[in-house]
Amino acid sequence: MTILAIHGGAGGDGSWRGLTSLDPARIQCMHHVLQSIGEALDSGSIDALEAVTMAVELMENEPLFNAGIGSVLDEDGTVTMDASIMNGSDGAAGSVVNVRRIRHPIRAANCILKQGWPVMLNSEAADVFAINNGVEEVKPSWLVTDLRRKQWDRWRENNARPGATDEDDSVLDHDLEGMGTVGAVALDRNGDVAAATSTGGMTGKPKGRIGDTPIIGAGTWADQHIAVSCTGVGEAFIRTCAAHRLASKFESGLTLDEACSDVLDAVEPIGGRGGVIAVTTKGEVATPFQTMLMYRGVWKNGEITIGIGPNDVELDSMDS
Repeated sequence: MTILAIHGGAGGDGSWRGLTSLDPARIQCMHHVLQSIGEALDSGSIDALEAVTMAVELMENEPLFNAGIGSVLDEDGTVTMDASIMNGSDGAAGSVVNVRRIRHPIRAANCILKQGWPVMLNSEAADVFAINNGVEEVKPSWLVTDLRRKQWDRWRENNARPGATDEDDSVLDHDLEGMGTVGAVALDRNGDVAAATSTGGMTGKPKGRIGDTPIIGAGTWADQHIAVSCTGVGEAFIRTCAAHRLASKFESGLTLDEACSDVLDAVEPIGGRGGVIAVTTKGEVATPFQTMLMYRGVWKNGEITIGIGPNDVELDSMDS
């Protein structure tokens, strides 16, 4: 059995209002990720660790997701990115914080994991390490897209709180508060799992701010039983050690759905509404969220399901 699950961020309140004009491109990207990486995973040509790395890399290439070239802008109008990755079979992990000069933060995190020590690198040192290890270097200005610049302009004009315009497609058809982190979890043919998460943070975030994405145990976790990637307001996920909490609750005997609900219930009172994706070594998969929507998709034994709103009916299931 092989499974790949991905998310592209969760956000918003109230009833889902249907697809925006930009959503078809996001759906196309998710389908491509699931089909291409899912097939490779199913064939055994890549393991879970490489599957989540490649899946997140493809989402970092899509300007409409908040990672890589699609990253939102900080308070000073520049891009800083975070990413982390963890391998379930041996607990190896890697993380980068506030990188500015690389195309794929998740590949940099993968390089750190494979080196073995340290687990986390920050800012310029992380950029230099990544570039020296073959991660593609880009100019910081290359990462800034028209959509993100316009969202930043609206954030500044409205004197809004950080993150308020992250998923506002209307600047280029509904307004919502969003958290556009991307992530992936996978189960490979050997029964091993891995998790990866990458983000540009929140529009207007203060310089130096670190969310849950690069923190092992908060935004990302994988062990010999389960792999987890989170999306939401990072501070709440940090305060609850959300990804590790989910794994611990599952190991203690809760079902996967119960463990996911426990975590989402824990972050909600402290402002962390969002979602999670998780896969177990037994072949269970879950993609719950408590916001208006969450971009999400699952490959499981050749079948692809993609959803955005509260259920999958708007997109249905697509067999590859």
